[in-house]
Amino acid sequence: MKPCIHSTNCHRKFKVVIAMMWIKIILLLAACMLPLSVEAMVRHYKFNVVVKNVTRLCSTKPIVTVNGKFPGPTIYAREDDTVLVKVVNHVKYNVSIHWHGVRQLRTGWADGPAYITQCPIQPGQVFVYNFTLTGQRGTLWWHAHILWLRSTLHGALVILPKLGVPYPFPKPNAEKVILLSEWWKSDTEAIIKEALKSGLAPNVSDAHTINGHPGSVQQCASQGGYKLQVHAGNTYLLRIINAALNEELFFKIAGHQLTVVEVDAVYTKPLKTNTIVIAPGQTTNVLLKANRAIGKYLVAATPFMDSPIAVDNVTATATLHYSGSLSSTITTLTSLPPKNATPVATSFTDSLRSLNSKKYPARVPIKVDHSLFFTVSLGVNPCPTCVNGSRVVAAINNVTFVMPKVSLLQAHFFNISGVFTDDFPRKPSVVYDFTGTQQPANLRTNRGTRVYRLAYNSTVQLVLQDTGMITPENHPIHLHGFNFFVVGRGQGNFNPKRDTKKFNLVDPVERNTVGVPSGGWTAIRFRADNPGVWFMHCHLEIHTTWGLKMAFLVDNGKGPNESILPPPSDLPKC
Repeated sequence: MKPCIHSTNCHRKFKVVIAMMWIKIILLLAACMLPLSVEAMVRHYKFNVVVKNVTRLCSTKPIVTVNGKFPGPTIYAREDDTVLVKVVNHVKYNVSIHWHGVRQLRTGWADGPAYITQCPIQPGQVFVYNFTLTGQRGTLWWHAHILWLRSTLHGALVILPKLGVPYPFPKPNAEKVILLSEWWKSDTEAIIKEALKSGLAPNVSDAHTINGHPGSVQQCASQGGYKLQVHAGNTYLLRIINAALNEELFFKIAGHQLTVVEVDAVYTKPLKTNTIVIAPGQTTNVLLKANRAIGKYLVAATPFMDSPIAVDNVTATATLHYSGSLSSTITTLTSLPPKNATPVATSFTDSLRSLNSKKYPARVPIKVDHSLFFTVSLGVNPCPTCVNGSRVVAAINNVTFVMPKVSLLQAHFFNISGVFTDDFPRKPSVVYDFTGTQQPANLRTNRGTRVYRLAYNSTVQLVLQDTGMITPENHPIHLHGFNFFVVGRGQGNFNPKRDTKKFNLVDPVERNTVGVPSGGWTAIRFRADNPGVWFMHCHLEIHTTWGLKMAFLVDNGKGPNESILPPPSDLPKC
């Protein structure tokens, strides 16, 4: 058969072959030009827990730190990355680290609260926390979860979106972490030890701090504060974290508006405000436009407290410093809300909404399997060795939680009896006018290590009710292992017939830490899709110390993907 060289059909076939070759080459080149699919990374960090002398308020004291830094180092990762943190304990205290807001799906062993999910890391010992940031992006944080060590043992955990995935808001020119905290001149461990011995409340802090610095205060006017450097015309994402032990805070920047775009690592509808309120444990991301005249502007954090309770009244200050400002430029000041500015705090909190977009939907449980009603309150129990023969305690449903000597998760996983009971009450045993002026004469609480058991994937509605026991107070409640939706909030006693009708089941804000308003209530909903034992407690450290805490036990579901993983081989021993 002769090759066809001059025929029309031959030319057509040749052209088709050449065209197909070019198509393949173009597709190959296009594939090379496209960004490679980036798999999740494994990120390694090492935390050396060491003592370091630090000077604040013109006095020096030794504090417990990670790697000698205060605040501690920021952990950076991306959504779906796995994080391994090797913690080496070089101090005299037992230590554990909690990764606040990380879901810890099936990895409760890495959650961190001492005697809840692990025994603490003893002096000279090492433990590697191993967890994956599944489906999470945003600002979270880490802190010690034993004693009062988190006063200085804390830092930011920044989870960036996956590579190539944009923020659902205008891209900022730069990002800054802003950590708010408290500072005591004395040793915080000695302070709480003395308070427990006396049965009374501990001394309040001596100052608040912004990124570890109080700024110029009356007792130490020479002390400088944190400088937030900006360039005119740029937009900045501020990742604000309240790491304070016991105080909610207002945060404000003179002459500048803030736009809230995320809370507790969940995107929100943009909310423009001059002042944010942020409770211990919470995070808030805001956009800041540097659109004012070149100069210096006051940055301030000041306490919010609308109950007759002593707080640290010292305002922490920093400076928003425009590039090109002269050192002699006078700082522009601002008026701050009074500490009892309830309308400011309520307006801000009630205005927060989930983004609830197609990409980031708000999956609010509609059907409820467990409808729970928990009172949060203070109380007084006998204490023969205390100053007044009694001690102040705190409770949920009048149960003051007793810490076990073996972690609850180990007791659950290994079926160790006698550590806890699963009979935590779903509602208070005595119903009264919780927020009224006539409180029960008997202020004693029950004591016990009791958990509430949930089936895997069951749905929960939990109403948290403040009471007037001793005094009403705002309680920031943190739930480990889950995010939840804040479907309702109000003053006075919760009325199920009236208040349930007002629930927002469309775009409620999604959080891991929520404030129960002073003399009021908050309703949350969540799905129990994470097997394990999960701590829930007030994030006012003194209330946690006094016993305002409990735990949910979520049973395994069907199969290995709905069951908790076995413990790591290096899990600390009690």
